Amino acid sequence: MKLVTFRQAADKNNKNTCLGVLDGDVVSDLSQVDGAPRTMAEACALGADAVLRLTKWAAGAPKLALGQVTLLAPFPRPARNVFCVGKNYHEHAAEFAKSGFDSTAKEVVPEAPVVFTKPPSAVIGPGDDIPGHLDTTNSVDYEGELAVVIGTGGRGIAKDRALDHVFGYTIVNDVTSRLLQQKHRQWVLGKGIDGFCPMGPAVMTADEAPDPRKLQLRTWVNGELRQDATVADLIFDIPTLIATISAYITLEPGDIIATGTPVGVGIGFTPPKFLVAGDVVKIEIAGIGVLENKIA
Repeated sequence: MKLVTFRQAADKNNKNTCLGVLDGDVVSDLSQVDGAPRTMAEACALGADAVLRLTKWAAGAPKLALGQVTLLAPFPRPARNVFCVGKNYHEHAAEFAKSGFDSTAKEVVPEAPVVFTKPPSAVIGPGDDIPGHLDTTNSVDYEGELAVVIGTGGRGIAKDRALDHVFGYTIVNDVTSRLLQQKHRQWVLGKGIDGFCPMGPAVMTADEAPDPRKLQLRTWVNGELRQDATVADLIFDIPTLIATISAYITLEPGDIIATGTPVGVGIGFTPPKFLVAGDVVKIEIAGIGVLENKIA
């Protein structure tokens, strides 16, 4: 099942956001069904039988053609910061170390997950422009990533039970100002700029990917394939990330964990291939869809 947050194209005031189930080119509008969740966060909190209940609600919901709606970020304004993980693919860790932009540590492969966050104000949706002009250093880079969406929350979640806490998966572009990242020796400012967290286009429920390691991520810039990897290449897998974060921070329904980016980012090239106004970044994960944004 794929869930989307959307606004009807006829809503000229851009005020009403709706939750829907996307099946092909048809959206079942759950906002018109009594008792159904109204937001993605509410859907995440439904519990173990969430997919069954959502399926029943979708069956009786009004249908809209995909062309009648505008897809938004699944969580247009998350309740909490988006958790992110740096240097979590072997080849990307190596390219980052060689680039000269990593001022955080000496080791190439981290000994533990490198966790940071992006603020809710960084989140934008599919088709929205990335405000690259807000990076005054002109060093905007892309990072295609699989993001985990938490369903059942908890603290001290055991690694062998971690996937039971996953509601689903979406796509995040961890857009980064490389020079700010380097200058401040931590990553919040370089990665937390307003609009630097495109997300979407949908949340694929976890039952559609019982083994998320098999998911494949591809990123294109202006039609050129830059990243192509499977989630199996992660240094720290999804259960490890959930166990690590929840050991110290209680995870809640609707929390988002971006799991890291594979090799092929702009700073991996000589000279670096930074994004400029007009560039288009497209990220695809089969089952979730395509997240595409232009640099403004």
